[in-house]
Amino acid sequence: MTRDNLLFAIIGILFGFIVGFLFATNMSQRIADAPSALSSGQLAADHPPTAGGQSSGGMQAEIAASLEKARTEPQNFEAQVNAAQLYYQIQRFDQAIEFLLKANQLRPDDYQTVVALGLVNLDAGHYGVAETWYRAALLKKTDDTATLAGLAAATLGKGDAKAAEAAIANLEKVDPTSVDLSQFRARLSSLKSGDKPK
Repeated sequence: MTRDNLLFAIIGILFGFIVGFLFATNMSQRIADAPSALSSGQLAADHPPTAGGQSSGGMQAEIAASLEKARTEPQNFEAQVNAAQLYYQIQRFDQAIEFLLKANQLRPDDYQTVVALGLVNLDAGHYGVAETWYRAALLKKTDDTATLAGLAAATLGKGDAKAAEAAIANLEKVDPTSVDLSQFRARLSSLKSGDKPK
C-alpha cells in the first residue's frame, strides 16, 4: 500500500466517524426535542408498548404530570382518557380501566370510551366484563366490525360457545371478508370439541 493510499484510507475512516457522530448527535437532539406522543395519546394503534423505565427524564415528567392532572381533576374527561391511554400502553390494564370508568361516568354516551372499556378488559383477560362493554357499544353502533370482532374474541375467551357462534355470525354478516373470521371459527371449533381456547 502506498503512502497516498494509506492517507486516503485514514481520512476515509475519520470522515466516517465524524459523519456517524454528527448523525447520532442530531438524532438524539431530535428525540429530546420532540413532544411526547405517549403523553398526548398519539402513538399509532399498532405501536408496541413503551416501558416507563426506559423513557427519557422529560417524557417521565410529562407522563407524571398527565397522571397527576387526571387525579387532581376528576371531572376532566380528556385527562381521564389520557391517563387510561398511558397505562394501557405500558400494559397496566387495571389502572387503565380505573381511569376509563371515570371517563365513562363523565360521558356515558361517548362511544369510544365504551369500546375502549371492552378492549382493555379483553386484554386484561376479563372476558365477561369485556363482553358486557362490547355489547353496550353495539347498542350504539351495530355495524362496527372492530367491536363485533372484540365481542367474538371476548365470548371465545370466556368459553361461551353459543354466544361466540352468534358473535362470529354477526361479524360475518357485517364484514364477510374480515381477516379474523378464520381464526375465530378455528377457536370456536376447538371450544365446541372441548379443547381449551387458545
